[in-house]
Amino acid sequence: MRLASYIVNGNPAFGIVTDMGVITLSDRFAGRALTLKDALAEDEALDEMLKLAEGAEPDRSLDGLRYLPVITNPGKILCVGINYRSHAAEHGHAVAEKPNIFTKFTDTLVEHDGNMVRPSASQQLDFEGELAVVIGKGGRAIKPKDALSHVAGYTCFCDGSVRDFIKVSLITGKNFPATSPLGPWMVTADEIPDPSKLNLTTRLNGVQMQHSGTDMMMHGVPELIAYCSVFTELSPGDVIATGTPEGIGARRNPPVWMKAGDVLEVEISNIGTLRWWTRDMRPQQLKLGWTSSKISMNYRIATAIPLICA
Repeated sequence: MRLASYIVNGNPAFGIVTDMGVITLSDRFAGRALTLKDALAEDEALDEMLKLAEGAEPDRSLDGLRYLPVITNPGKILCVGINYRSHAAEHGHAVAEKPNIFTKFTDTLVEHDGNMVRPSASQQLDFEGELAVVIGKGGRAIKPKDALSHVAGYTCFCDGSVRDFIKVSLITGKNFPATSPLGPWMVTADEIPDPSKLNLTTRLNGVQMQHSGTDMMMHGVPELIAYCSVFTELSPGDVIATGTPEGIGARRNPPVWMKAGDVLEVEISNIGTLRWWTRDMRPQQLKLGWTSSKISMNYRIATAIPLICA
């Protein structure tokens, strides 16, 4: 099952993605779940979604659908630095004994077919295509053998990185607003029983920049979930980005930085392709909210996602 978040008549919605369109479910959760994250927090939510969709016809076409990040308001975005053997090699690093975890803010997220913003403070905006895990069942001190039972699904992610700022501070270089696309949808865990058997490809303007199997991770999904749950309690809707393979722009000769007009895609087998455009930030472009003043203030406060205005 593929689940997406999107805009309907200026309001946030979520539903099931089919080849013929989307079956909106958020109205059927009315009064209970404003976002997909809220729905995942309910017991047996995914089973209920399947039942609600039985016999239902798509109510909207995928053409022209205005996506939101698949999880619009994650409580945590936990990222893993240098988790692929090939990426460690291009940095000259040895295999790490423990994952190197850092965090991203919610306002870094960008929707599928949206705009990644190159900040005016830097020309060194880089890409890192990644597999992201969406937590479905929370927990603390989760054992690796039980970890996959805590997964709601998987999606595509790009850890947008401003390299010159990273040289000074990792947290600043990783947290410029509207630099990290997430989507286009989440594929539920039952359709991906083994996340180590996927292939990830990143393309810049149609040219392949990164390609790897997820079996090249130094720390696999179960180990990452277990490790993160040692120091923080995981909750439904939390996102764990699992790291990127070799091929980032900073390690090329000469370096390749994203610029206005570039199109970047992250494709993962059995999930789909996340696509977006790069544009330069202009003064006073950022403001709270998505694409319509009709979106409720409660939703905008809860998600705190930036809108890039033309």
